[in-house]
Amino acid sequence: MNCQSHLFEGRGTPLSRRWFLRECGIGLGKIGLAALLTEAWSSKSQAAAAEFRNLLAPRPAHFPGKAKAVIHLFMAGAPSQLDLFDSKPELAKYEGKPLPASVIGGQRYAFIRSDAAVMAPRFKFKRYGQSGSELSEMLPHIGSIADDICLIKSVTTDQFNHAPAQIFFNTGFSQPGRPSIGSWVTYGLGSEAKDLPAFVVMSTASGISGGAANWASGFLPTTYTGVRLRNQGDPILDVASPGGVDSRLQRDTLDLVRTLNEQQLETLGDPEISTRINSYEMAFRLQTSAPDLMNLTSESKATLEMYGCDPAKPSFARACLLARRMVERGVRFINIYHEGWDAHSDLVGNHTSNCKATDQASAALVKDLKQRGLLDSTLVVWGGEFGRTPMVETNPSLGRSMGRDHHPQAFTIWMAGGGVKPGLSYGATDDLGFHVVENPVHVHDVQATILHCLGLDHERLTFDFQGRRFRLTDVHGHVVKDMLA
Repeated sequence: MNCQSHLFEGRGTPLSRRWFLRECGIGLGKIGLAALLTEAWSSKSQAAAAEFRNLLAPRPAHFPGKAKAVIHLFMAGAPSQLDLFDSKPELAKYEGKPLPASVIGGQRYAFIRSDAAVMAPRFKFKRYGQSGSELSEMLPHIGSIADDICLIKSVTTDQFNHAPAQIFFNTGFSQPGRPSIGSWVTYGLGSEAKDLPAFVVMSTASGISGGAANWASGFLPTTYTGVRLRNQGDPILDVASPGGVDSRLQRDTLDLVRTLNEQQLETLGDPEISTRINSYEMAFRLQTSAPDLMNLTSESKATLEMYGCDPAKPSFARACLLARRMVERGVRFINIYHEGWDAHSDLVGNHTSNCKATDQASAALVKDLKQRGLLDSTLVVWGGEFGRTPMVETNPSLGRSMGRDHHPQAFTIWMAGGGVKPGLSYGATDDLGFHVVENPVHVHDVQATILHCLGLDHERLTFDFQGRRFRLTDVHGHVVKDMLA
């Protein structure tokens, strides 16, 4: 039909095209507006596609940071600072007696009464290194790196149960749904690893109370979620191709799927499509890179002995050695969860076992990074989600004796490398190890300081979600500048 033609009613009355469009509710202005909106949406979608096409491309930091990578050795379950790091001989005077009410205040606990008897430290302390740092006799290997670590004895948290406290330490919020610190870091800096994930998670003992919420990407694109590697067998399920599928067929299939996904990305601009593309490509590369990463035959006998690592057996030592290899390959953030420190009963047996599993390898990791020239650019963080009480937990009905309950008011972590002062003991608690009395360091301060070491301003690293600008430290936190080298 040309532009001069007419439509006719049954009686032969000519009707103009303008009349027809008006009666259908579609004027020329609306057609023009629809065309403009379609063009605008197409431009927006293409821009979004370009923005999200490579979410892990390396990006500049806010300012020059000393660290390029983080290895977080998370001691899930919460080690006792009073028996490992924060020597309090004054507790021996109260052994078997309740703490003064003025110390306890209105504090309530999950499994003990506030008037529970005091339990003195179960292990002896020694001074190590030129710094003279006091550490438990159960940590002789960490003692050997006393001059390389920064002990922070005044950490406090808002949470007193395991899952909320673990999630809070890792995401800045006590409930699941927020991005983890590893996700924030990879969102802010991207990745320098070509054939491995930017953010890797390993665990070396029993279950983690906070679960996958500890390494989830929350409302950030799921590209930034931590990738968990398994302890035994293939590091990632289905990393090997099924029978009858060779690399050429798999590559051709992936190329076709990528083309279809890219067309959809340009149409919709949905970052999750970019996540899907990146995931397929990373999975393909992992078929080669993951087995190579896990193959420790290239490591010297001296290195394996330094870590206390048997390459054939899953262990915390093996995970630490793998973490060093990941840093060498450009992985940005590595979480190693060693669970089982929750000593509500038999603290001596619990901590003896866990120290034996972690002490040597933790120190070896720092030494290995240092001798390879990687410690200055790698921040190592060691610690749990909260501390343990000065009071004993004994509960015959639960079968518990000679343990310690959860203590959020004060605990100890340590850091090494990546821009923190070595040989420093920062902050202090009172004589009974109950309250922080000098230089309190909130969990948000820890997070802000970690980001600062990487060259990221915790107040500027934000993401708009549901009409609000979010950040890891929410509306709290400050960088602990006295800890920085």
